[in-house]
Amino acid sequence: MKTAQFVGATMIGFISLAGVTPARAVDSSLSGYQGAWVLDGRDCADVFSSGGKVKAFKKPVDIFAPAFVISGKRLRTPMASCQIKSTQPNKDRHVFLLDCTNSVASNEVRVVMAISPDRGLKRYYGDQDPTGVAYRRCS
Repeated sequence: MKTAQFVGATMIGFISLAGVTPARAVDSSLSGYQGAWVLDGRDCADVFSSGGKVKAFKKPVDIFAPAFVISGKRLRTPMASCQIKSTQPNKDRHVFLLDCTNSVASNEVRVVMAISPDRGLKRYYGDQDPTGVAYRRCS
């Protein structure tokens, strides 16, 4: 047990010395991201089925629908299911580190998002993207 604590402390120290802060586990401060989201301008009814507490993709699923659902530590798209491994604040945005799986493969994905003042959400293509793509919540 002491060895595991030492190794963990050493890794955190190494990460800090390298100038990188360790990403935090997903926490309640990200509750604003929870819910079903669709590209601004699209109709929620075209993508999500109604009824039930949890939003589900309408059957047959439009695999190209620009939409996703965040529920707890999971992010689902029409084609993939992702575990949110960590988040890290970056100025007015959050960087999500996802472990995603679809019918073909699994891989790690980095996503940058921010809650908009209009209660929407913006997804950015990277840290340097100044505009992002707007999404709105489906209730």
